[in-house]
Amino acid sequence: MELTAHLPAEARERAENRLRTNPIAWLTTVRPDGQPVSVPVWFLFRDDETILIYSEPGKGKLRNIAKNPKISLALDETERGRNVVRLEGTAETPAGHASADGVAGYRTKYADLIETVFGSPERFASKFSEAIVVTPRRLHA
Repeated sequence: MELTAHLPAEARERAENRLRTNPIAWLTTVRPDGQPVSVPVWFLFRDDETILIYSEPGKGKLRNIAKNPKISLALDETERGRNVVRLEGTAETPAGHASADGVAGYRTKYADLIETVFGSPERFASKFSEAIVVTPRRLHA
């Protein structure tokens, strides 16, 4: 994986595993007044090394990305704060992107949570209908 190629083998394996399996990441965007804002998100790390996130329409993170696409993404902590994985990159909100219930990897990763919290993939997709695609530029682990 190009994104983790600079890491020693053990750190690379840990980072790649966490990118595929962690349920929560913290997405940081920047408001127009310069204030960084971090919010928890569900995410899918894809084979092309981009990250797919879904948002409710009208949320601040979408407005922030429209004004300034630079973001950071940190995976939720592990026991005792070890094994930190943090990414820097850019985000976009592509029009016409597949809905969450149409992305097999996303549906599979979050099947239990979607069923428990929203009742069905379709209900989740109707509420979280805006796609965010993150292109990581740098990974710290």
